[in-house]
Amino acid sequence: MTKSPSCFTLKNFTLQCGAVLSEARLVYQTYGELASDRTNVILYPTSYGAQHYDTEWLIHPDGILDPSRWFIIIPNMFGNGMSTSPSNSQDCGLSERGFWFTHVDNVCAQEQLLREVFKVERLALIYGWSMGAQQAYHWGALFGDRVARIAALCGTARTTDHNRIFLLSLRAALTADPAWNGDRFEVFPERGLKAFARIYASWAASQAFYREGIYYQLGYTSLEDYLLRAWESTYRKRDPHNLLAMLDTWLRCDVSDNSTYQKDYKAALAAIPSQTLVMPATTDLYFTPEDCAAEAALIPGAKYLPIPSIWGHRAGNPYQHPEDAAFIRAAIRELLEE
Repeated sequence: MTKSPSCFTLKNFTLQCGAVLSEARLVYQTYGELASDRTNVILYPTSYGAQHYDTEWLIHPDGILDPSRWFIIIPNMFGNGMSTSPSNSQDCGLSERGFWFTHVDNVCAQEQLLREVFKVERLALIYGWSMGAQQAYHWGALFGDRVARIAALCGTARTTDHNRIFLLSLRAALTADPAWNGDRFEVFPERGLKAFARIYASWAASQAFYREGIYYQLGYTSLEDYLLRAWESTYRKRDPHNLLAMLDTWLRCDVSDNSTYQKDYKAALAAIPSQTLVMPATTDLYFTPEDCAAEAALIPGAKYLPIPSIWGHRAGNPYQHPEDAAFIRAAIRELLEE
């Protein structure tokens, strides 16, 4: 039986947007045992819409992350419904109120958790997919001397303009629902969520994925059945205000937008000293291999290793595709042996 997650409370936590939370809650789950010298720690931040239990499938002795050797911590990012979010805190608003979370907020809270609760001075690895990869890059730029290795799967250190259009279309779809009053949803946005899920599905996998009808192999009876059960039902589990909050974080992702680098993007990437494995998917439509390769070229000593897959963005979270999982597992185990 999976143990209950833990909660770390940060008092008077100042967000990058300027808001101060009297109590910010960082909910996290751990796997494995912390070594006596505290050198076996892997940090695994969550991705868009995910909570820690959605991503723990890859943590087992024969999996991508081995808990028999490593102490793995999954911190739930702000806005995901477990850590402090609009759905569980009256202190949280949305960007319409001038309130948002950033990855600077996420990684600073995570750094405090590691230092105060676990007395960890240095991470063996930070492993992240999608928005988790964005957090990994922020760790490398802001706390690089404390990160031995980074594995950034299907994510970039800064949201591109093309990616921004996708995110804005999701936000527009949700807030076009008549339940939206310009500040919040008065009831659940049925029509907006339906549109949101279909936009998401069109980008999450590649054209080849749909052309080959992979969803039939997964047990769905039709394209509509796949959209309803794999996408719409998934996002119905999330509070729509949290969906917007996480979009606002993703929209503002920029590893250099902080007091350390003052929007000097190239300087931020050049400052990452960690062994960095950049792993896009060859067919990712969010974080294209070209965008990821361009960033890898700016990080000293980075290794660029694309995942050869038609699963698009989902190749980086291959709980339904053993071939992609095996490719990632081999790459991560090689990285951890270096």
